[in-house]
Amino acid sequence: MIRHILLLLALIVTGCASEPPRAPVVLAAASLQDALTEAAREWTAQGHQPPTLSFAASSALAKQVESGAPADLFVSADEAWMDTLAAKGLIDPASRTAFLSNRLVLIAPAASNTALTIAPGFPVAAALGDGRLALADPAAVPAGKYARAAFEHLQVWDSIKVRIAAAENVRAALALVERGEAPLGVVYETDAKASAKVRVLAIFPADSHLPITYPIARLKGSTAAEAEAFRLWLTSDAAPVFKRYGFGTLPPR
Repeated sequence: MIRHILLLLALIVTGCASEPPRAPVVLAAASLQDALTEAAREWTAQGHQPPTLSFAASSALAKQVESGAPADLFVSADEAWMDTLAAKGLIDPASRTAFLSNRLVLIAPAASNTALTIAPGFPVAAALGDGRLALADPAAVPAGKYARAAFEHLQVWDSIKVRIAAAENVRAALALVERGEAPLGVVYETDAKASAKVRVLAIFPADSHLPITYPIARLKGSTAAEAEAFRLWLTSDAAPVFKRYGFGTLPPR
């Protein structure tokens, strides 16, 4: 009898050992879609399990985490939403690090002949004509919040605040300009670089908004065996991938 029990236990252990480690689930800002997808492909090519990637506005992803969504890593397009999760004890604070940077740009459809120079009081409202300005939701989404701060700094927000086409994330704002549904939009430089259907009119001054940084952290309750290894790889060896897509890289902290 004991022999049979030992044999059964051995079979169970062997069966468990043969299962591959669960790949990490990553919740990431929409602006990272192209770069992070390529980074994940490179990681997988090195013999790792392919990570599961989910992209949306940082605000929407943070709310998913607050609701108990099963995930291992969170990459935000601003520090504020990571601060929100940290205050609620939903991340491992020791794993948090800002590793990427970006710039904010004013865009128009590629065929547009609009010309604008960004400066205090610049005529952005007049340049819209009868159209609207495409932004990620300035009430919650990082790209939209950065844009609103920049327009306020430049003293033109009051002239355009009722003419905003608010999108659910920065890629949705980009799409409005790509389709010609908005004559102007504000997105990250990396989003504009990813599309041949828009052109950059100008880059917003760095001092017109908070620095655009992307923090990453491991979520409390993470169970994926490779979550920490993938996080470390993204913040170090994956730097060339992100640079190809136009992101700035920050030294690990």
